[in-house]
Amino acid sequence: MANGKKWYEYFVTIEGQGSAPEEASAESSAAQQIAAIAASVDSSGLEQKVAEKAQAAPAGAAGKTLSFEEIYEAAEIRPAPHGYSVLKVSEMLDNPHIKELPAEVKRSSVMVALDAAGVKVQEIVEDAVKRDKALDAFERLQQKQIEDLEAAKLEENRRLQTELDKLASEYKAKIQTNNDSLAQRKESFYAWRLEKQKLEQKISDTVSHFVTENPITTSTAPRPAPSAAAKTGI
Repeated sequence: MANGKKWYEYFVTIEGQGSAPEEASAESSAAQQIAAIAASVDSSGLEQKVAEKAQAAPAGAAGKTLSFEEIYEAAEIRPAPHGYSVLKVSEMLDNPHIKELPAEVKRSSVMVALDAAGVKVQEIVEDAVKRDKALDAFERLQQKQIEDLEAAKLEENRRLQTELDKLASEYKAKIQTNNDSLAQRKESFYAWRLEKQKLEQKISDTVSHFVTENPITTSTAPRPAPSAAAKTGI
């Protein structure tokens, strides 16, 4: 609830229609009784039992979500001999025969049934408190496990990211080395080709004095097919 109270803190039994002060006194007394019941339930014991049950689960405590029945079993919340629990009372209140009746009529109807079965309201409240605390205990356990798992995964992710950054840096350096090596090789080749073109042009210019069709290839004059008209006097 928004104000932080548990539902059983509103479970107040008032007999008769007393005056306002009397009603307030009855409510206060009932609230005190319920608070005493809640305090009497060993939360740490319940949490330990639930934790042991979760640890024993096949998937392990970090990966196993117990069912509500498994949580109740782990907390050793067993059905009372008379068969009435807070869940049974909840079903009674939702019975179609009384579900739409005013709250006081519903309460009275259930009280009659409980009295007939020899069940005290205190037993129902105690059962409710135990179930609530068992669920809270399992929730705290799961929350802690999730927080621990998150911290572990974040640390692993940081480590992996560091390794990834290191590898990326190393590979970038290798890529740059490859690019630099290729650039140097191209620069060397282009410089040689320029000198080749100059030499070929020089050779072509020389040969051009003695032939009608120059057989020398240059950058602008590809090598022609052999020709019978070529001079052979040299």
